[in-house]
Amino acid sequence: MTLYFAHLTDTHINKPGHNPMFNLNMTDKLRQAFEQLGKLAEKPAFVVISGDLTQDGDTDDYRHLRAVLDEESEKLGVPVHVGLGNHDSRPAFREGYLGEAPSEASYYYSVNEQGLRLIVLNTQVPGTHDGRLDEEQLEWLRGELSTPAPLGSIIVLHHPVLPTMTDAMDTHLLANPEALGEVIEGTDVIGLLSGHIHFNSIGLFHGVPSAAITGVAFGLDPTDHNGMRFIDNSGYNLVLVKQGKMIATPAYIPGEQPVVFEMSYEAMKAHAHA
Repeated sequence: MTLYFAHLTDTHINKPGHNPMFNLNMTDKLRQAFEQLGKLAEKPAFVVISGDLTQDGDTDDYRHLRAVLDEESEKLGVPVHVGLGNHDSRPAFREGYLGEAPSEASYYYSVNEQGLRLIVLNTQVPGTHDGRLDEEQLEWLRGELSTPAPLGSIIVLHHPVLPTMTDAMDTHLLANPEALGEVIEGTDVIGLLSGHIHFNSIGLFHGVPSAAITGVAFGLDPTDHNGMRFIDNSGYNLVLVKQGKMIATPAYIPGEQPVVFEMSYEAMKAHAHA
């Protein structure tokens, strides 16, 4: 049996009327991504979004995002699963998106999609941009993976596990990847999907394919070693599960992809200590 789905990340949405990052309309970008998915010859089985759902993490941002995703999910006719990133707020997400009481409780879960086990982890370290998997979550993951799933398991997390082309961006990776590697060793995990770095970066992690992708909201130039060059582009992954393997195909929404902002690493450091 084969299955394919869409992996989106880093939507960075704000509620309507709020001044958006780089004056880019992130809601329009998200809708464009779903429009592209709707034009495919075969629609994906589901959509998963791997964090940084909002830019500011306000409750109204999550209410707006939920309304947009509910509408786009209905039009496409497939479920949408989400995870959290460093820009997200757990209490505001639970209140605005889930309709629950605000809580700092970590948000992670497992769902079965037509025989594929999709495991969405939470790598947030609240109050920072760092990424880490805590022991409680790793122990939960061990339990989830103790029994194989028919099509295997794919883990979705916000922070990537592999080094990148740019040394400075390697500070944005998962801080304890080997702890994750130890848990997935010998299990049915066939792939890992992540975001956060805003460019495509694909490799092997403990023999398992790992694909980080560009954001829906904007991209970064991975070849800029002097700073961060923000690009007005939008992309996503089409992910195929076939013959016990995960195959990821990056796709971009057509556009000119102009540079919208640049900042050197020296300026970033000075700003951080100002």
